[in-house]
Amino acid sequence: MSFTGFRSYFCDEQRSHCQLWAINVCRLIEANVTSLIINSEEMSDIRHALLRRDPLSAAKEVLYHLDISLGSALQSSTGPTPGLEKSMVELVEEFIFHVPKDRNIQPKRMSCVQELQLLEIMCSYFQEQSKDAIRQIIFSALFSLQGNKADESRMAMLGKLVSMAIAVCRVPILECAAVWLQRTHSAWCVRLAQVLMDDYCTLVPCAISTLQNICSASPRFCCQLITAVTALYDFSSDELTPPPALLEMLVGWITEDPRLLLLTFINTPLNSSLPLGCLEITPLLGLLRWCVKAPLAYQRCRKPALTNGHGESEKGTASEELYSKLHLSVLQVFLMLQVHLTEQNLIGRLAVLPVESVATLVEEVSRLCEKLTPFPAANHIQLALDRLAQALQVAMATGALLCAREDLRALCSRLPHNNLLQLVMSGPVVQPPPHSGPFQPNMYPHIHPGRPSSLSPHSPHPVLSPHPALSPHRPLTAHTAHPSLSPHAFHPAAMAFPYRPIR
Repeated sequence: MSFTGFRSYFCDEQRSHCQLWAINVCRLIEANVTSLIINSEEMSDIRHALLRRDPLSAAKEVLYHLDISLGSALQSSTGPTPGLEKSMVELVEEFIFHVPKDRNIQPKRMSCVQELQLLEIMCSYFQEQSKDAIRQIIFSALFSLQGNKADESRMAMLGKLVSMAIAVCRVPILECAAVWLQRTHSAWCVRLAQVLMDDYCTLVPCAISTLQNICSASPRFCCQLITAVTALYDFSSDELTPPPALLEMLVGWITEDPRLLLLTFINTPLNSSLPLGCLEITPLLGLLRWCVKAPLAYQRCRKPALTNGHGESEKGTASEELYSKLHLSVLQVFLMLQVHLTEQNLIGRLAVLPVESVATLVEEVSRLCEKLTPFPAANHIQLALDRLAQALQVAMATGALLCAREDLRALCSRLPHNNLLQLVMSGPVVQPPPHSGPFQPNMYPHIHPGRPSSLSPHSPHPVLSPHPALSPHRPLTAHTAHPSLSPHAFHPAAMAFPYRPIR
């Protein structure tokens, strides 16, 4: 029977209630059927057939059928990406993520070995699938969150799959995970980042080198991972401070290629609509939060200084140097961003740094400054405010932050005084036109009411009244003559105190 006749056989209205699928499910998969119309009764038969299989075999069967049904739907569809039928979603949840449809039936759990085998099957499938569109839709069908009790199982399986993909360098899975991180709510992205950090930074610290090598294999995934990691470690507590190994790895990535931070932004179409609550389009805001809050957070958790004054450890000094390098790289990326915005004619039209997010950062910095003792932490507070002022100035100058100076002054009004921040809030210096005349100091904005200068223009002084005439001095009386002194009056021997010459 030809494929056209076979399809007509299933589409014929007189045979719509046939029950051949439950009997010939394996035969249909091997025959590469590209389009199947399954009614609820047939799906029930499939489910009962899968219940008689062992958990690993049933999961493989659902995965293969998912590939065929969604792959064929994608090939025949000319519109938007086809969705997954509810009945198919239920099969995926029941036989891959083990969330039973019937509460009276005890779900069959896979052993650890079977779960590892299923992860290997998934890795092999995504690696061997040559069409990126099919990989993406299958990955989305498996791990898109549905808002039900199966989401926890999805996240557990996803964390293990991505962690395995990093270990064995399965780039197709990492590319799919990058898209998932871009289109999923930030709360779930943070959970995935936490799993990866536990695996590669906490449980096995030496495994950070494996994660470090992924940057050259999948830069897109690394860009999204940086965004998720900066959302995870927000310095709100000591536990949410970036591990030194992670900080060193990220600084190495960014220093080697600062364009990594703009990869997602450049490759995302402007007309694409991202869901609410997703991660930032670039990691710039999260990295800026790290650079600004790091001096304050480390001062907050710093142990009391030793009696000899050498309380700061070498680890703290190394972290300060890394944050300085990171801050410089962030400023350089802002300059790169200006080039892209100019080429795309987006200067003044697209805010890469939302004002609301910057306001949240300023509020966090203000609270941290209030918790620190002013005198011991004065240098750290000024360092944090200097970095904030530099970043705000460069972001506004490059078009990444669309914020008026008046709004900026309102945002930063609660922050401690900082000279550089005051300059940024006052606005840029107005340069006089060339050859317009002598230098005029009033071209610079006055930040604070200063003392009057002899060079600054001022109003003419009022005319002073003449002094009254002074009466003439009375003549001085002549002094009496001093008695004559002997020529040896100041000889050392004639002095009343003991004298000893310098030898």
